[in-house]
Amino acid sequence: MVGYLLLAIVVFALVAFWVGRSAGDRFVTAGGASVHSLPGYHGAFVAVWVGIPALVLLLLWIMAQGPVIDGLLLGTLPATLLDGASNADRSLLLSEIKNVAAGRIFAEPTPEIAAAAQSLLRWQQIADWLMVVVVIAVMLLAMFFAYSRLAPRFRARHGVERFTTFIMIACSVAAILTTMGIIASLVYESIEFFSMVPVHEFLFGLRWEPQIAIRADQVAGNGAFGAVPVFLGTIVIATIAMLVATPIGLFTAIYLTEYANDRVRNIVKPIMEILAGVPTVVYGFFAVLTVAPAIRSAGSLMGLATSPNSALAAGGVMGIMIIPFISSLADDAIRSVPRSLRDGSMAMGATRAETMTKVLLPAALPGIMGGILLALSRAIGETMIVVMAAGLIATLNINPLDSVTTVTVQIVTLLIGDTAFDNPKTLAAFALGLVLFLVTLGLNVIALTIVRRYREQYD
Repeated sequence: MVGYLLLAIVVFALVAFWVGRSAGDRFVTAGGASVHSLPGYHGAFVAVWVGIPALVLLLLWIMAQGPVIDGLLLGTLPATLLDGASNADRSLLLSEIKNVAAGRIFAEPTPEIAAAAQSLLRWQQIADWLMVVVVIAVMLLAMFFAYSRLAPRFRARHGVERFTTFIMIACSVAAILTTMGIIASLVYESIEFFSMVPVHEFLFGLRWEPQIAIRADQVAGNGAFGAVPVFLGTIVIATIAMLVATPIGLFTAIYLTEYANDRVRNIVKPIMEILAGVPTVVYGFFAVLTVAPAIRSAGSLMGLATSPNSALAAGGVMGIMIIPFISSLADDAIRSVPRSLRDGSMAMGATRAETMTKVLLPAALPGIMGGILLALSRAIGETMIVVMAAGLIATLNINPLDSVTTVTVQIVTLLIGDTAFDNPKTLAAFALGLVLFLVTLGLNVIALTIVRRYREQYD
């Protein structure tokens, strides 16, 4: 029902636009230059008034319908079922009623549950049809109101622009609130974790074994939450990736900008940027099926002990994946340097290499640093390649030929399963996320400081 109603809102908005634009055309035909706004603005004004209030009403209705019906269902149940029931027990009752109403019957329901399921179906049907009637009525009233305001001197353009400004402000506020919500959730859950596990043990402990018993009769260790092996594995893989991606990406950008002709550039640049669109699982398969066996074979020929899953395989393939981030942004940054700097350097007798190293690269440093930071963030946040090619076990070593793990892999591993959210094993994922967020923030602050210092020399 909701999908059909969304389609109806779109159709009504298109009809409203056509009605408003037709009125605007009549105003132009009758009044000529005395009309304030173009016909398109008249149509957009009516369409906005028809579509937006109806869409907001639909969303609010969807959010409120479930809790209201749940409250009505609980009110129809006998007191014997609700006396002394906790919130969890009430949720189980509601889930059972909804399963019965949907036909998912695993056991014969009690008469009270069956009656409540019938009531649920009836109320949902009434609520759905009432929602349709109310939304359509609101759209018709809004169309009548907006159309009645149209006139040759009506400032429809100002109304549309105010709405556009409101949408942009709302999107900005939503982005800010989302960021604040993420930070608040990380901090809150991390505080819960650190109330169970000491901070110094998490930050400086050398053993990571987050195994906690789920039941009282289950045999499990007390758990070890020393995150140094996880952080070290992240640093090792990210370092390998950046050692691969940074020189290749930067040299590729320099070649395509200063040395390649247009034909070569038009072929190489799109091929390079295709790498950014390849799914990470494909890189993971490439790493585990091609790169890892090749590294293992090469290590055996040289007499080196090589793990089937290694940091070198994961980091090398990850470096290939993030080459386009550095190459494209560095290319754009170098090409955006004013032509006068390049011509002035060449006029003074500098070679192409000297112009690039002494003039263009320093001037393009902000863009290049931005690309490197973006690539570093992508490397730190990558999960699939590490899972497939580097392993899940946290080991305290920096040998690129051994298996390691990263922060993001451990976050995914900790949040998979039936462990409750009041368990240190689950809460450790939020602590890891908070540390990762702080590290990324620190890297950005350092990069901005470096960029600001060098930028002052070329303003």
